[in-house]
Amino acid sequence: MHSVAQQSNVSEPTASYIDPLGPQKSIVERATRLQSLVKANSQAAEDARRVGDETIAALQREGLFHIAVPERLGGAGANFRTFIDAVSEIGRADGGTGWVVALLNVCTWFATLFSERAQAEVFGKTPGARVCGVFTMPVQSERVDGGYRVSGEWWYGSGSLHAQWGTLGIKIGENADGSPITALALIPLSDLTIRDTWHVAGMRASGSNTLVADNVFVPDHRVQAFADMAAENYAREWAEEPNYHASFVPVAEIVLVAVQIGLARHAVDLTLQKGAGKPVAYTVFSEARQSPAHQIKLAEAMCDIDSAYLLVARACADIDGAALRREKLDLMTRARVRMDTGHAAKLCRESINKLLSVNGAGSFALANPLQRIWRDSEIASRHAFVHPEMASLIYGRALFGIEELIQPY
Repeated sequence: MHSVAQQSNVSEPTASYIDPLGPQKSIVERATRLQSLVKANSQAAEDARRVGDETIAALQREGLFHIAVPERLGGAGANFRTFIDAVSEIGRADGGTGWVVALLNVCTWFATLFSERAQAEVFGKTPGARVCGVFTMPVQSERVDGGYRVSGEWWYGSGSLHAQWGTLGIKIGENADGSPITALALIPLSDLTIRDTWHVAGMRASGSNTLVADNVFVPDHRVQAFADMAAENYAREWAEEPNYHASFVPVAEIVLVAVQIGLARHAVDLTLQKGAGKPVAYTVFSEARQSPAHQIKLAEAMCDIDSAYLLVARACADIDGAALRREKLDLMTRARVRMDTGHAAKLCRESINKLLSVNGAGSFALANPLQRIWRDSEIASRHAFVHPEMASLIYGRALFGIEELIQPY
């Protein structure tokens, strides 16, 4: 991939994002209302390989980057079912923009689980701050007095072009078998550079470039072990709102399906609009809506999308319910949420492919939004935390009572 080094250069967020429309308007309604703007700017975002400033500013004003952030820190404090519903509405307008909204939302929520001092640095100094994140580790991490010295790269930093901070994986030690002990570190984007490496077929607007650290110091209060976060032993002290108790790994997984649901619903919208009236070539059907084969495929696609959403809704009910009760999710439920994530993504991808068949070869014309939906779906559904086969393996082993973990956290 082509790489061009550049300093991180993002506009500072404004503090006006806090529910300017008042409590009478829901978060999901705000997301739906922005669909026309997101759609209008979607081709420009695709071409530029980043979401445009106008769209980012509108999303910020509507509070759509801080859906799950506790009210104490200026967010909506909404549950993760609301998160999924709102993000899927943005994804219904544009996949790349939806992906940015999903990742900035969840990574900004990650930051609320850190120490009080770290939270004050992120949210106190920059009201409305946005946080991106990558779990993988860079090449070098050295223990020094008071923290760690970090150098290396983090690939696929979705939303990093619009973030002020990153929650980034680092190595903080080694286990007895030589495997790394990993952690998340909060690092300001001003300490990093962004390499332009995101030259891909789908999700182009997500701007998922590479973050680079060169001997960056990360103090201890901005470091939290993955094992502790996975066990829901968070560094945060004040924890009076439910989202301070939500389960870290299941949340990180399930939110990745929100955009897929939106993409699949957009494909249905297009099928019921232009696609329904198209003639079926080399048949007696002057309109696709009259063809039994097309009727059946559309019904199957809709059922797939509905099934995916029901799986995600169940997972959110488990996550949100446990958070309300201040309880930790048991391992079996965590494994099932991983399965729900993978299978929901697979259903959405399959539904989109069925709808492409209903719409015919013209779906792949560059002027047809269906081809971008297809490309975005194919990329998003292959995220490592989504991979359906790995989800099945994790859940199957849990059902058989095999204690050895495939996914360490």
